[in-house]
Amino acid sequence: MKDLKVTFLGTPPFVQPIQDTLVKHFTLVESLNNTDLGVIAAYGKILTPQELNTPKYGCINIHPSLLPKYRGPSPIQQAILNGDETSGITIIKMDAEIDHGPIIYQETLGLSDKDNFDILSKKMFLRASEVLPKVITDFISGKIKLMSQDDTKATYCSILSRESGYFDIQNPPSPEKLDKMIRAYYPWPGVWTRWNNKIVKFYPDGKIQMEGKKVLPLKDFLNGYPDFPLKCM
Repeated sequence: MKDLKVTFLGTPPFVQPIQDTLVKHFTLVESLNNTDLGVIAAYGKILTPQELNTPKYGCINIHPSLLPKYRGPSPIQQAILNGDETSGITIIKMDAEIDHGPIIYQETLGLSDKDNFDILSKKMFLRASEVLPKVITDFISGKIKLMSQDDTKATYCSILSRESGYFDIQNPPSPEKLDKMIRAYYPWPGVWTRWNNKIVKFYPDGKIQMEGKKVLPLKDFLNGYPDFPLKCM
């Protein structure tokens, strides 16, 4: 369907595979005003009902969770924080409510306790890019029966800020929770605390960094700062 005009709206680098596959299979145009279909992925801006209805076939959204679970802007991070063993990708026909529209396609993906946001975001949107051409073709052709979401099962996740990764060093999370936080918030907003008027940052693989100093394994860090309250992570 190379003659199908598609507009893509997506912000972060990890959605680049979506744009690449759209360029390969369809005709990519720069505006919703003269297009057949809008494809949205991690755009970070809420479209108006008028914008959603401007393309001939409306707009579809690629969301990295098994909707209606984790509606909102941080579903990957929430899945990691909760220790979920599975998540997935959902493609919906967008309506005026956030992550609410009927489901066009859904696929489950397994999670491991080594996954972090950086790994999962790339993995999920790469997989979405692989199935997207057929999903769009079948959607446009009317071959897909749209499935309404069960709003009674909806859960929500919030927008993140730099403070999301902060914890009080005098009341630190358990090692298990800290590990989930570090993986969920890598690379942004990161996990951090304040100690002796300095910012201390935490990284995957048990690394830690005093403000202005090099990143070190925790053991080496404690050799230099034996009074640091956190002894394991």
